[in-house]
Amino acid sequence: MNYQNILSAASVIVKDAGHFIKEHFGKVRIDEVIIKEPNSLVSYVDKQAEKILVSGLTSIIPDAGFITEEETIAQNQNQNAVWIIDPLDGTTNFLHGLPYFAVSVALRVNGKMVIGMVYDVMADDLYHAILGNGAYRNDTVIGVSQKPFTDALIATGFPYAHNDNIDANLEVFKYMLTHARGIRRYGAAALDLCYVAAGKLQGYYEGRLNPWDVAAGGLIVQEAGGVVTDYNGGNTFNSGVQIIAASESVHKMMQKNISLHFKA
Repeated sequence: MNYQNILSAASVIVKDAGHFIKEHFGKVRIDEVIIKEPNSLVSYVDKQAEKILVSGLTSIIPDAGFITEEETIAQNQNQNAVWIIDPLDGTTNFLHGLPYFAVSVALRVNGKMVIGMVYDVMADDLYHAILGNGAYRNDTVIGVSQKPFTDALIATGFPYAHNDNIDANLEVFKYMLTHARGIRRYGAAALDLCYVAAGKLQGYYEGRLNPWDVAAGGLIVQEAGGVVTDYNGGNTFNSGVQIIAASESVHKMMQKNISLHFKA
């Protein structure tokens, strides 16, 4: 496979989905929103954006499988090539009129993430990476910040199930709040990861996510020179269950504290 050609073709599809989302920003009525579970919302915009992506990406690699959030196509992760898609990461932000959401698409081949694309819809910025070829925002090379932990701005998110490890989450949150420069909760994991890759944020951690939340952004951080692991320093982060992403020095400080409160 020629990954550069695939990235070029797929980026057009990703932007098409993003443009569709932007056209509907601020126009979705409350009666057009479905509550999948507490604090997890979906609208026709999510579903239609996913259909745009699936149709376009199928034309690029006809025999690829799909892992998608909205399941508008049969899920198949057993193919050699698998697209991992979040058509609208940050749906709650989108529905509340907050301009922090993205389209996230990754390609996994033979078990390895090889392409990651995250389109910051409102900023019109495409973050992308090919395995072994660095990370970019549009045509500009990006890299993780080298600020020390004491100067780090850290992003996170709390699980939707509010009673899920709440004490552990609060202990880690308190540590980050009092030992780093500050902490933010923006509500779109894929964009948070890209902001780490671009040096806007110095670290990010979160649990109880899904593969489509982190597949593209995780690769982009790694290709930007960052370290990405689960809470115990392992490599299971692409499951979405736990993820820490930062520069090597900031990651070390984050992981040391987080692992005290979240045991394997």
